[in-house]
Amino acid sequence: MSTALHIREASKNDIATIRDIATITWPDAYGTYISMAQLNYMLDMMYSDDSLLNQINNGHQFYIAEHGSEAIGFASVSKEANNACKLNKLYVLPTAQKTGAGKALLHKAIEYATANSANCLYLQVNKQNNAQQFYSKHGFTIREAAVLEIGGGYIMDDYIMELKLNN
Repeated sequence: MSTALHIREASKNDIATIRDIATITWPDAYGTYISMAQLNYMLDMMYSDDSLLNQINNGHQFYIAEHGSEAIGFASVSKEANNACKLNKLYVLPTAQKTGAGKALLHKAIEYATANSANCLYLQVNKQNNAQQFYSKHGFTIREAAVLEIGGGYIMDDYIMELKLNN
């Protein structure tokens, strides 16, 4: 499948695609340890048309992974303070996981960070999320634990992981 895999920059025209992938992926990724009420709250908060448009307008670069003409995943990365970049989102459809799409999206985010002379790329990952192993395998280490209030009476119980970059 990797021979037909393509990563492209997303535009405002991809907002519905990004939301659709998140809506399909999130229950699979988080459904065993985050309530459906919190999942729905967070999806609305992070993936509404207005929220995604605001993220794009505020410098978040989105990428779409495609296999043939089918969008199978996406990532978002942004420049942050202290000469760092943040991987805000990286999701691949459950049916397309283990195809190299996640790795290709991660490499695109690393490429973005390197092109922007960042000294590290960091991310937040839920403490119970199996994606920790994926990021560890690609050189990320846990920098700290963080419990963040996100509104609605909900929290995110995450690790902040980072990858040091040699520029």
